[in-house]
Amino acid sequence: MSDARTPAPERPAPAATVAEARGLARTFDLRRPLAERLLRRDAPRAIPAVQDVSFAIARGRTLALVGESGCGKTTLARLMVGLETPTRGSARVAGVDVHATLAGPADAARALRRRMQMIFQDPFASLDPRWRIGDIVAEPLLEQGLIPPAQAHERVTALLASVGLAGADVRRFPHQFSGGQRQRISIARAIATSPEFLVCDEPTSALDVSVQAQVLNLLVDLQRERALTMLFISHNLVVVRYVADDVGVMYLGRLVELAPRGELFGAPRHPYTRMLLAAVPDVHGARRERAPVQGDASDPLAPPPGCAFHPRCPHANARCRVERPELRDSGGVHVACHAVEEGRL
Repeated sequence: MSDARTPAPERPAPAATVAEARGLARTFDLRRPLAERLLRRDAPRAIPAVQDVSFAIARGRTLALVGESGCGKTTLARLMVGLETPTRGSARVAGVDVHATLAGPADAARALRRRMQMIFQDPFASLDPRWRIGDIVAEPLLEQGLIPPAQAHERVTALLASVGLAGADVRRFPHQFSGGQRQRISIARAIATSPEFLVCDEPTSALDVSVQAQVLNLLVDLQRERALTMLFISHNLVVVRYVADDVGVMYLGRLVELAPRGELFGAPRHPYTRMLLAAVPDVHGARRERAPVQGDASDPLAPPPGCAFHPRCPHANARCRVERPELRDSGGVHVACHAVEEGRL
């Protein structure tokens, strides 16, 4: 990626859906143990991390999720691969319910795990420091029974080469690599089983800018070569513009806008989306003042009534303060905003 500001070319959407969320929600119970609650006389507490999220990702495309910290992006990513159990709704990959399948017969669960993988934010924390790199990358292949142990070295060497690492690295430990190299190892492990669906949870946020570009280019190249379908989580809108085909904007656990990349960056509709884009520094427009994101997100334990964004929204009216907007289709762009629906914005 020679220039992170230059977006990748738009790709037409294939018909087949690989990953899908249907009314997905996850609420975390924050109650203390019963004895402590009785002593403190605490009321039950719960935090709705993800609320009624629905989307579909077609084969070979990337959906990016953006939003401030705590909006539910990572929880949603973990729900999509079965690392969290939904409170309601479902996540589907390759046409099957993820959580029902993983809780079912072992053979079906193993087959589904082979079809979906995840790259985590911290490349060092996601790699076992006591294992050599060859063992880390070979583990999913051997666990899934995809190759006999005698072929592990050859296959691992090929996987490392595909992410720009040398075959001799199989004998080294994670601490002997840089952050960018460790993330490449994580990518090699993730693609080892030839998955159809890849979830990337802020895979470049812990890396230097120049290394970010290398890792992003690697992911884009692998996607094109392998027809990968990706869910990409990021805070960085410049990165999102480069890798995504479609973009979902989350606020307090809900999608507030879902649009093709060109539509969202060219004509954002939701006030929160506009606020996020206005805060991005523009090196080509030095005279334009940078507009910081206004206000703070509401407490997820006590969200405001109506539209959760209304305390920070300059376009909020009385309806916004009492009625929660639904995510509605508006010319191919899905927006949850009364002001957009009423033509005020």
